[in-house]
Amino acid sequence: MLAGGCLCGKIRYEISAEPIHHTICHCVDCRRASGAFFVAWITVREADFRFVAGATKSHRSSAGVERAFCAECGTPLTYRNASFAGEVDVATGTLDRPGEVPPRDHTWVSQKPAWVVLADGLPHHARAGSES
Repeated sequence: MLAGGCLCGKIRYEISAEPIHHTICHCVDCRRASGAFFVAWITVREADFRFVAGATKSHRSSAGVERAFCAECGTPLTYRNASFAGEVDVATGTLDRPGEVPPRDHTWVSQKPAWVVLADGLPHHARAGSES
């Protein structure tokens, strides 16, 4: 079982199965939504994810994409894309123990700032992993 939540503690969630993908995203939208130069995500089946405390606010950041966050502290929590029905991406940094699910690749490296040097040996994908 993986668990996590937002900075202020009002939102808590649980994940009852192993993630199906672990990545670091370098896309412009993730950068702007998080205020960071890249975001680590784990993908889980929606059936294996549930909020156990609090309620999120949502924002449609682009066609078919919904990002959920804590309305109190602003922590970005989840990403859902209509193209991947039945899946939810959870911001790895919001896990209680993020070290248990290290990234396996980098996506959208075509949009990363030129000064970001990826030297961790993980595979790089110009776009989403399946679109590279």
